[in-house]
Amino acid sequence: MALARLYNRSLQRKSIFPHPFHLCRSLSTIMAPSATSSVTNGASKANTTSLIHRTPWTPPIAISAEGLYVTLEDNRRVLDAVGGAAVACIGASNLHVKQAIKDQLDRLPYVYSMQLSNEPAEKLAKVLTASGSGAFDLVGFVSGGSEAMEGVIKLARQYYEEIGQLQRKNFIARKLSYHGNTVATLALAYHPSRRAPYEAILDHDNFHHVSPAFAKRFQLPDETEEQYVLRLQKELEDKFIELGPDTVIGFVAETVVGASTGCCPAPKGYFKAMKEVCDKYGALFILDEVMSGMGRMGTLHAWESFGDGVAPDIQAVAKGLGGGYASIGAVLMNKRVADGLRGKSGFWKHGHTYQSHPLACAASLAVQEVIESDNLLENCRKQGAYLEKLLNERLRGPNALAAPYTFDVRGGGLFWGIEFDFTSPDARKVDLKGKAFAMEVQARALEKSLIIMGMTGGSNLAGDRGDHLMLCPAYNITKEEVEKIVDIFVASVEEVLQANFV
Repeated sequence: MALARLYNRSLQRKSIFPHPFHLCRSLSTIMAPSATSSVTNGASKANTTSLIHRTPWTPPIAISAEGLYVTLEDNRRVLDAVGGAAVACIGASNLHVKQAIKDQLDRLPYVYSMQLSNEPAEKLAKVLTASGSGAFDLVGFVSGGSEAMEGVIKLARQYYEEIGQLQRKNFIARKLSYHGNTVATLALAYHPSRRAPYEAILDHDNFHHVSPAFAKRFQLPDETEEQYVLRLQKELEDKFIELGPDTVIGFVAETVVGASTGCCPAPKGYFKAMKEVCDKYGALFILDEVMSGMGRMGTLHAWESFGDGVAPDIQAVAKGLGGGYASIGAVLMNKRVADGLRGKSGFWKHGHTYQSHPLACAASLAVQEVIESDNLLENCRKQGAYLEKLLNERLRGPNALAAPYTFDVRGGGLFWGIEFDFTSPDARKVDLKGKAFAMEVQARALEKSLIIMGMTGGSNLAGDRGDHLMLCPAYNITKEEVEKIVDIFVASVEEVLQANFV
């Protein structure tokens, strides 16, 4: 298989890819060469492209898309079960969104935000501040998730600078987290394989880390859920005290962890407990909902359903905001933070050339209108529950071939992770010969015209063990499409297992 040869070859390039986790951060990594691609000596036609890719192979080219389906240059029509990277929340080629982009292009394609504002940006900001039962007071727009989290870091520091608490300089985040691909956001997060190439230039003085809220892996056998939460709360408070409570800017977490551990919610009461520590020491409670927010969990904000209903002081969103129709992210702040800025400088000391871009904001406004008018949050919850049911029946049922290896099916809404484990002494031995199971399943699924996302390294703190796959389809998915995804996914899992049984 061409993909397998390329994948194995990539494992030898450890100076570039310290861990196979790096092979699947976006749609480009999912779209491995098809069976009809031209491959020579185990390598794809890399010499025919002038584009540097994020994979050691050249991915096939997508030429069009409609709904949940993408057409490739070899005329194969593939079903996107992961929305690119949990981005395409209403599918492709929506008429309302396309018209909104065209209309805005005719009216005003661009203005610079330090000189002029624009109507779509103002309207979209109103939509976001009206959400979350009034949790947010102001919004700033950027060009994506990493930019949003970079903006969060700077906004949080600016807030304390504005109110005269200049000693606050430390952020506390979690291990096995991901907050973006800039140097600062890589330092804020902590996933070993992602950080490894850049470790020497990361800031280790201002970014600190505590344990992940990953009960399935790290809750002790004799602990109740409540005791586990209390232990994590104490660890956070101990970190505050170690650093000096009045030096901490804030605690940062993904409401539902995305690619790093695979759609992993925190235990009940966790976010309430973390916010109590922040409030006790005057620090900010900050949520990263770049992947899990904007409807992905079945509510517009993930914290409304999977975060104990605890609203953050600052929040980042991105993927589901524009749904893939535009490159956009946003930083949302509550009245406390907004008033801190208003009380002194009165503005956000952060910006980029394409901030509040009219086309991006017009596209995103239209995406949010579609989500509301088509009642897609309800469909997200309904189809998500059906997806969970089918996955558990087909992967963990009494006669399921994959049952001994299916460690967990987790998530919510249309954000689902399936983790596999091959350490049970009672299960039939599987010998993958150094290959990653998640990547093999991803490749097999694509051969069957299904796009899914495979990840490795999320099962231990060292980031060198574990296989999980993610399913994050569009919110307007049908029951029949859910069934098709599960059929192909389970068949792919079973075929990889059968091919590697000892």
